Amino acid sequence: MEATTVPLTLHPFTVADAERLLAGEVDLTDGWEGGYSFIDEPELIDEYLGAVREGGDPAPFGPYIVRRGADGAAIGGVNLFATDDPRVVEFVFGLVPAARGEGLGTHTVHAALALIRSVGAEIARAECEVANLSARRALTAAGMLEAARTDDAVIYELRV
Repeated sequence: MEATTVPLTLHPFTVADAERLLAGEVDLTDGWEGGYSFIDEPELIDEYLGAVREGGDPAPFGPYIVRRGADGAAIGGVNLFATDDPRVVEFVFGLVPAARGEGLGTHTVHAALALIRSVGAEIARAECEVANLSARRALTAAGMLEAARTDDAVIYELRV
């Protein structure tokens, strides 16, 4: 399942994507803005493949590639996580530096919230570092509210 807002699409990351990247086969047609790809974070790829081996395709949970609508460039990622509480879905997101400052973070959060709604969850939860002001602004601009805070992190929630 894909989630699209006008300026971007969240495209499900597949086993084929993971295996290709782990093999070092970054295809230029993948369109990674600024040359970034998940290959820079092999632990995420390994974790995803391990989850697939243990329990099958985790979709609609798991990683998504954020693609900019105008040119299809891959500009970041979103990861949805099931929790022990079936009413709650957690997510994280990030954009490449070249795509920041254009409001795409807020659109990314809106697209993640749309996916979370589609699985029937009642609460979306995201955690980010206190110092990550851009992510915090995107989460609040999308309607999420601070639910908890530690010295290092802020946890946001929204009833979806």
